[in-house]
Amino acid sequence: MKDLSHIELIWPDGKTTIESLGSDWLNAALNANIEIPVGCLKGSCGACEIDVNGRTIRACISKIDIQDGSKINIDFTSDPYW
Repeated sequence: MKDLSHIELIWPDGKTTIESLGSDWLNAALNANIEIPVGCLKGSCGACEIDVNGRTIRACISKIDIQDGSKINIDFTSDPYW
C-alpha cells in the first residue's frame, strides 16, 4: 500500500530524502544538508526560489504538496539578472 503522507524528494546533488506532505521546504533542505538561500523570508525577494518538478516556487512560504507521481525533483532556479 502506498504511503500518501510522505513523498520522496530528489535534490540537485542527487541526494534523496523522504519528507511529510505539508512540511516546510527550508526544513526539508536542512534535513538533506542543503542550503537554500533566503532573504526576506516573506516571499517578496525571490532569493529562495527553487524549481519543483519544473515549477518555480518560493521555498520560504511554500509547503511540500502532492505532485504528479511519487517523487519530486528539485533544481535551483537560476536568474540571469542576479
